Amino acid sequence: MSKKPVFYTRAGDDGSTSIYGQKERISKFHPRPEAYGTIDEAQAVLAVLRAGNCQPRSKELVIRVERDLYLMMGQLAVADNAQLPARVIDQSDVEWLEKAAAEIGEAAGGFSGFVLPGDTLSGAQAHLARTVIRRAERAVARLQHQGDLKNTYILKYLNRLSSLLFVLALFEDKMGGVEKPTYAKDVV
Repeated sequence: MSKKPVFYTRAGDDGSTSIYGQKERISKFHPRPEAYGTIDEAQAVLAVLRAGNCQPRSKELVIRVERDLYLMMGQLAVADNAQLPARVIDQSDVEWLEKAAAEIGEAAGGFSGFVLPGDTLSGAQAHLARTVIRRAERAVARLQHQGDLKNTYILKYLNRLSSLLFVLALFEDKMGGVEKPTYAKDVV
């Protein structure tokens, strides 16, 4: 007789969660689960962009970013004295983002001013992902400020990722046929 899978533990019913390698449980509103929870949210928003009608190059970039965010969440969910057997976000990942942002920014036509999201659905989804990444960046910055961030490349990665997502939104709009974006300031 096969046993039905159970998708819950009930361990968090009291509002606490565990960190891998740490005996004591912490509150679910502790800065650490707040940080990796916001990254999880950003990953889901990126998934909506990827599942939609975005450009093939955007899908390639988003898949890589989603995988990096998955690694990042794992790193943030581990106690300082423990390690997971997975690669960590490092300088090469930050450099990859910088190169990708330069490539996509050039294809988008460069920066001409801040735009209002909404010229295309996929562009708006990239902007939404950018705002969630910015919130994740603030949560990770809080961890760093408190001395609770082992890997400082995570913060650098999130900072560069928001820049990539900005130019990715412009790229999606341009590839969607938008000749002149809707600027935040009424430009004549």
